[in-house]
Amino acid sequence: MRKLYVIVAAMLMPLAAAAQSYENHYERSFSDVMNELQKTYKVKFKYNVDTAGLRLPYADWRIRAYSIEETLTNICKYYDFNWWKQGEKTYKIKPYEYPRRHVEEGKKMLDYLSTLYSNKEEWEKRRKVLRKEVRERLGIDKLMDSLVKNAKPVLSKVKKYDGYSMQHIRIEMTPGEHVFGTIYAPLTKGKHPLIICPDGHWSPGRERADEQTRLATLARMGAICVDFDLYAWGQSKAEVKNHETSRAHRMQAAYGLRLLNYMLDNRKDIDRSRIGVNGGSGGGTHTILLTMIDDRFTAAAPTVNLASHFDGGCPCESGMPVQRAGGGTCNPEQAACFAPLPMLIVSDGGDWTSSVPELEFPYLQRVYGFYGAQDKVRNVHLANERHDFGPNKRSAVYEFFADVFALDRSKIDESKVTVVDASDFVIK
Repeated sequence: MRKLYVIVAAMLMPLAAAAQSYENHYERSFSDVMNELQKTYKVKFKYNVDTAGLRLPYADWRIRAYSIEETLTNICKYYDFNWWKQGEKTYKIKPYEYPRRHVEEGKKMLDYLSTLYSNKEEWEKRRKVLRKEVRERLGIDKLMDSLVKNAKPVLSKVKKYDGYSMQHIRIEMTPGEHVFGTIYAPLTKGKHPLIICPDGHWSPGRERADEQTRLATLARMGAICVDFDLYAWGQSKAEVKNHETSRAHRMQAAYGLRLLNYMLDNRKDIDRSRIGVNGGSGGGTHTILLTMIDDRFTAAAPTVNLASHFDGGCPCESGMPVQRAGGGTCNPEQAACFAPLPMLIVSDGGDWTSSVPELEFPYLQRVYGFYGAQDKVRNVHLANERHDFGPNKRSAVYEFFADVFALDRSKIDESKVTVVDASDFVIK
């Protein structure tokens, strides 16, 4: 009988040890808690984190009967996780991401920033601080001063197509590292606007069809366009292996400035009063950044990137702490620094820019309103589209630059563009 008592007691010991109590901080298994929440709230969780063996202290005290999202916040913050809603009843649990926040947090940020300025004078004081500190935090001046002096560009042969030409360019940046780009130019004579086009993270890079199509069409319409490989992408990858670094943030900004300087210093067919910048996704982030650090731009079209709650998911967009400028800022406030010059914001319903019509665009209109220039900022929102640089997004860009740079709308015909093979982009 005594032997049976010992066996039963041994079986019950783990249950007693696992019981919630003050002594063990009311601890429960993470998986048990999450499974219970799925049943209680009738939701589904997906995981991008390792949850094996996790124990959650004060587990039941983290639960809010009135809100699954507050409950998830209380649970996730213990592990430095975050949650993201992916459907009406689906949540994904992911590691904490420093550049990404919830839309509600973006709204709170813009509401706070709006309290800092209520007129043009207050805004311009704030803008001066932001531009100065963004330059400092990016480290762009020190980098530009360190670049190879008098680097001689290597240019491919000019190839002519229907209404435009293409020429590839390579310029040494630091010893052994180059910026690789392509110049699309009209075949017509005279002075043309120049558009610098930082690229986004769409594979395979600047040689992809939609990129060639957009820049060639703008060239047919009358603009000179220059794009370039991301740091450690495309031809740059042969020289630099790691793209996801803080250095990429600086270098890609320097690429844009280096090519802008080259074009203005070496071509006589550029109208210096019409200097634009346009890129999508990460290229949109760099579109805004370039307007912050160089005042030669006169029109900008950041595409599928703008959000108060997302700084850009790659270190090439958020590796340097530029968002800490002025005590804390965000991409829409940096975009607002371009006021009152013409700006197009292209957004869609299938990515983080879905909040633009209700949140970021009204904020921009308010700042542009300090100059009586609300008509100078526009938003084309494609609610049924997702994250790409598709035909409707390209069309919005064509129309914008046709308006602000007096380009020829009759040349908007993408079927006239010759998409060349990737091998054609290699400078021998």
